[in-house]
This record gives sequence, C-alpha cells and structure tokens, in this order.
Amino acid sequence: MQLDDLYRRVIMDHYKNPRNRGTLDDEAVTIDLNNPTCGDKIQLQMQVEDGVVKAAKFVGEGCSISLSSASMMTDAVKGKTLEEALSMAEKFSGLMKGESVEFEYEDIEALSGVNKFPARIKCATLAWNALRKGIEQAHNKQ
Repeated sequence: MQLDDLYRRVIMDHYKNPRNRGTLDDEAVTIDLNNPTCGDKIQLQMQVEDGVVKAAKFVGEGCSISLSSASMMTDAVKGKTLEEALSMAEKFSGLMKGESVEFEYEDIEALSGVNKFPARIKCATLAWNALRKGIEQAHNKQ
C-alpha cells in the first residue's frame, strides 16, 4: 500500500468516525469559526484546568479535510498544556507550508499532502486556528 493511500484512509476514518464530536458544558472555552470560501464551520470547545486541556470537542460541518483535521486536533491536544497545544498548532502551520515535522499523534501527518492543494489548506487549518483562539481565550480567563 502506498503512503498516499494510507493517508487517505486515515483521513476518511477520522471523517466517518470523528473523535471527540459533541459539546462540553457551559464552562468550556468556546470558539466558533467558519471558512467563508468553502462553507466549512466549526465550534471548538475546550475544558482547561490549571493550564492543561482536560477535554476538547467539536461540532461542525464541512469537507472531509476540515472535519478530519478537527478530529485529529482534538485528540492530540487532550492532556497537553496550553503551551504544548500552541506549539502543536505552530508545527501544523509548518506542515501546511511543506516543512517536514513529526507529531506525537501520528495521524496528523496524514494531512501533509494537503499543502499540494493550496485551496484546501484553509480547510485543514480551520480547527487549528480555532485552537489558537481558544488558547488565547483560556489565557485571558486565568
């Protein structure tokens, strides 16, 4: 099996069986973002305690790239400090620029081929942009 096929399967698995889809209680940091270019929408919620992401969930609608990316991101940031989560978001930006980066949560690397399709980069980064805003909001709450 070629790497592209494996990556495609990972992306479709997260799209068809999203991890962390749903909502958290009213105490959660909540960010709503959309991509007006293609219509992707996401609401990201994070439960942050003592500077650590205890839980992350999302709801939204959009293409397989945006929803898979949200599924992967919410899985990857659970248990991480806000600084570690922000560092992951920066690494993801690098991945979208074609840089060679590795993630502890390896499924994210399946999105590496998105950088070959510039119009789809916004789809892949939507959830990560919500994460950045959520981290900023969490810092302001503390």
